[in-house]
Amino acid sequence: MSMKKSLVIALIGALPEMVFAEGAAHWSYEGHGGPAQWAELEKDYATCGLGKIQSPINITETKKEKLAEIEFSYQPSTLKLLNNGHTIQVNVADGSSIKIDADQYKLVQYHFHTPSEEQVQGKYFAMVAHLVHKNAAGQLAVVAVLFEQGRENEALKPVWSKLPEKESIEQAFAETKVNAAQLLPATKGYYAFEGSLTTPPCSEGVRWLVLKQPVELSAQQLAQFRSIIHSNARPVQPLNGRVVKESL
Repeated sequence: MSMKKSLVIALIGALPEMVFAEGAAHWSYEGHGGPAQWAELEKDYATCGLGKIQSPINITETKKEKLAEIEFSYQPSTLKLLNNGHTIQVNVADGSSIKIDADQYKLVQYHFHTPSEEQVQGKYFAMVAHLVHKNAAGQLAVVAVLFEQGRENEALKPVWSKLPEKESIEQAFAETKVNAAQLLPATKGYYAFEGSLTTPPCSEGVRWLVLKQPVELSAQQLAQFRSIIHSNARPVQPLNGRVVKESL
């Protein structure tokens, strides 16, 4: 393995803890420090502007294939919740994972963006949950669950009842258990492509798995989240020749 490739894998291995870490430079989703300026804020953020496989994307043309099913093995976990100033994040205890063919990834955390960062045929959804996984080599796989406005989402209620309104360190609620499996749609067909983190440092080499079937959340649940976080979606990025695969 080349030294360059080893360095990339080592960096990606640390990413779940870094994804929303505050660095020396302040970044945001609008105004000064917004997405158009991320690459200029700090040397480590250069990939936000120079990268060629950046996320999110607008999913338009796809190549349909018989892709391996995503095998979800999620377990209940004590609710550990934080507001890092950019999103609401749920940290997950060991024991939950996904498997795709022979590749296994451990679920580390999940968090939310509104509107959805991904577009499908140019359409934004009301919200998206990004479930961040890491394999033994430190590589990341993110499962995206799209939300459209509709009925109240029962799986969100335990988290929404404890949403921290201000930026905070992790808070554990021993009496509350959550299971990410309850966030998933009934069918697990997906779009697959290679991309990046959608926040600084925008590191590439992330495996993206966007579930095709959306789930619902109520207008009240959406409004509650937006009253705390507002809008936190990076604009879609150029495909630069990438092929998006779609499961049959």
